Amino acid sequence: PSPGTTWMQEILTLLYSRGDALPAKTIPNWERAPWLEQIHFRGALRDTATHRLITSHLPARVLAPMLQQSKAKVIYVARNPKDVAVSFYYFHRLAKFLPDPVSFDAFLQKFLEGTVHYGSWFDHVKGWLGQRQLLDIFYVTYEELHQDLRGTAQRLSAFLGCLLGPETLGALEQHCSFAAMRDNAMANYSLIPREIMDHSQGRFMRKGVVGDWRDHFSPLQNALFNRVYQEEMRDTDLCALWPMA
Repeated sequence: PSPGTTWMQEILTLLYSRGDALPAKTIPNWERAPWLEQIHFRGALRDTATHRLITSHLPARVLAPMLQQSKAKVIYVARNPKDVAVSFYYFHRLAKFLPDPVSFDAFLQKFLEGTVHYGSWFDHVKGWLGQRQLLDIFYVTYEELHQDLRGTAQRLSAFLGCLLGPETLGALEQHCSFAAMRDNAMANYSLIPREIMDHSQGRFMRKGVVGDWRDHFSPLQNALFNRVYQEEMRDTDLCALWPMA
């Protein structure tokens, strides 16, 4: 959760529509790329002849065995876990179907313990990184999308075999900016009823920046997080992808 899923849904919508923003402006993202783990998934899935977009936060140990038996292409979006923790904390404040986070400090402790929704961030990322040789998978980070949206979109289009013309790229960059997505009711979850999301607690699309954790972590929290991160991720090649200091 909170790695940039909505952003990727918008990018893929624009890629497959060849830059036509109409689907992204008229169809809610949960219909364009329905969630596998939602009860309404079967009814929402569009069985088209060309492609289907499916969204999920499920860990590799649950989902990957079935994907290995399919022709599916997988796009895995990861993000600096400190920013993930901050974003997920604010989402808990909005989502009526998730436990009250109480405080950021209390939530951060649960995040590090892996007792939040969907489990440990560390296990999730390591699990999907372990699928390199088993799946047709494209790994991308939230930070890459921020740094080079155009280049990342071009690499995505090559991975998907989806021709990307200059007009498509220009429309994608314009529509997939944070400001455009924040104001798009088809992407910002403002259509979700208040009994499911308490919009008085803030906006689903809050800041869309890199490094927001620095405004939330105390020195003690940062030292604890860094210690756990080094213990959990020392054998992976992710450490250089985002600054932890």
